[in-house]
Amino acid sequence: MIKFFRNPEVRENLIIYLLLSLAASLAAWLYDGKFGLFTLLLCMVFTSLHLLFTYMRYKKISELSADLDTILHSGGSLPLEKYAEGELSILQSEISKMTVRLREQQQQLLDDKVLLADSLADISHQIRTPLTSINLLVSMLSEPNLSDEQRIRLSNELFGLLSRIEWLITALLKISKLDAGTVTFKKEDIPLQELLNRSVSPLLIPMELRGQALTISAEGSFTGDISWTCEALGNIIKNCMEHTPDAGNIRISAIENPLFTEIIITDDGTGISKADLPHIFERFYKGENSNDKSFGIGLALARTIISAQNGSIKAENLPEKGARFTIRFYQGTI
Repeated sequence: MIKFFRNPEVRENLIIYLLLSLAASLAAWLYDGKFGLFTLLLCMVFTSLHLLFTYMRYKKISELSADLDTILHSGGSLPLEKYAEGELSILQSEISKMTVRLREQQQQLLDDKVLLADSLADISHQIRTPLTSINLLVSMLSEPNLSDEQRIRLSNELFGLLSRIEWLITALLKISKLDAGTVTFKKEDIPLQELLNRSVSPLLIPMELRGQALTISAEGSFTGDISWTCEALGNIIKNCMEHTPDAGNIRISAIENPLFTEIIITDDGTGISKADLPHIFERFYKGENSNDKSFGIGLALARTIISAQNGSIKAENLPEKGARFTIRFYQGTI
């Protein structure tokens, strides 16, 4: 109770009520002594009731403050059912929203910390393997009795490993930009045939060396960021190429309709194992059929790019053999 009267607002209200009561009582006393006494008693009753209701309201606010302090410092939940009247009901509703939002943000921060730690561990592991090989190759290249033929072979291997690390770092930087939302996707129109030709252009020579046949059939046009989309499609086609045997076939078809632009990429390779199928678009995930040069980042980058452009991607196995990737870029929001 002493703390209650220490509140400046309570003291100011009490002084105002007392002055008004004295003024009203004095005016009534001048008119008639009995009215003056009645007015004084009535004012005292109203003042007491006001103080009582104010005290009860401040007590509930104090309890609410204590409950919030408990949540902030020791966890637990807020017993909101105690605050279900008047202005406290509005305050309770806002505090409830704030509590839920703060807990969601806290959980998101914890999830982000776990994801960051896992990502750093994965990146360290992915880079450590080629770095170990690079150190070994450098030590071998320093041998004085090494022949020119061996030196050229080791240099080519060294160049390949450095290229792999460069590609990984570049891909990770691209994913980081996409995650941070700093990438602005352009809206460009291009025929689907030209888009697919640009996407497969860097892979034509490796396919030719493998004796793989590429078939492209496209009708219509595509609206979106050409550069980023070529990056995504190129990663998917590269994955199909790596899992298709020599002299195999890779087929790409694309159509446009009023709802979406659809691109289907199929191969007659080994397909995707049932255990890998739910995870192939996860970062750093390497399936059981992946080779040693795979980082498990290409398909994850492709999905991120496609999703950011209001698209979807689905992977499945063909009934006979091989895999199929179905990409759709929707004309409207899905």
